[in-house]
Amino acid sequence: MNTEYLQWHPAFYAAAQIEFSEEREKLYFEDEHQLSKKPLLIDTLIIKVRNGGRIRKNIGKIFREHNIIEYKSPEDYLSINDYYKVLGYACLYQADTERVCQISPEEITITFVCTHFPKKLVSYLINQKKLTVTCEEAGIYYIEGAVFPMQMIVVSRLSPEHNFWLSRLRKDLTITDDIEKLAREYRTKRNSPLYSAVMDVLMRANHDAVEEAKDMCDAIRELFADELKAGMEKGIEQGIECGIERGIARAKTVFRMHAQGSTPEEIAKACGITTDEVQKILTD
Repeated sequence: MNTEYLQWHPAFYAAAQIEFSEEREKLYFEDEHQLSKKPLLIDTLIIKVRNGGRIRKNIGKIFREHNIIEYKSPEDYLSINDYYKVLGYACLYQADTERVCQISPEEITITFVCTHFPKKLVSYLINQKKLTVTCEEAGIYYIEGAVFPMQMIVVSRLSPEHNFWLSRLRKDLTITDDIEKLAREYRTKRNSPLYSAVMDVLMRANHDAVEEAKDMCDAIRELFADELKAGMEKGIEQGIECGIERGIARAKTVFRMHAQGSTPEEIAKACGITTDEVQKILTD
């Protein structure tokens, strides 16, 4: 069993930016925003650029100016305590300013992102807090009646078409529906650090399926063939550089020993080269 600890939060932060790539100029992203001098960190803070227009992306339609995101990895779950923790974060974020209402409460939203539908939390919000939870579209739920506008994004229920990367930020990907499509899409994006951050975690989190896909999926084989070729080219390049460095160091040794009166035979033996090579270095 693979017990490797995976860095899901950086992958989510990258996936969130990918999701809003078509409206990137309207948004400012901040990873692990520090609320105060004490270690209170918001997972992701997205600040909407003023006069940037409404956000069209489905997971950002609720956005206002200051948007607080709480992300739960596939191994974690969204609890009632998490709800109050993030609500507290939002209140601190609004209050920790130099001027009164420098950040308008009306301009703050909260987004909870989790892999699994939080049944206990939803039941609590509806039955105990008398809030309304409605499914806006696949995987996106609006929470109405709270202090701030809120939404829940359930990754496993998102539309793979509308949220290509975020919907696949999971550990249960399939070859046909997910891995093959990811490989094809990634080949055109492989030079982007954002896509690489997401793909790296997904490939490791779904290692067994990826290994199986190598024997079944042309796109996966081509992807790993390209990676192998790139690795070989990098290795050759590094080898050439190392060879040049070793050659320079050897030449310095030859010249130093020659200046000290050593014979070509002594120099050749010390440097592991022939006497002809010693003479060539000295005469070039």
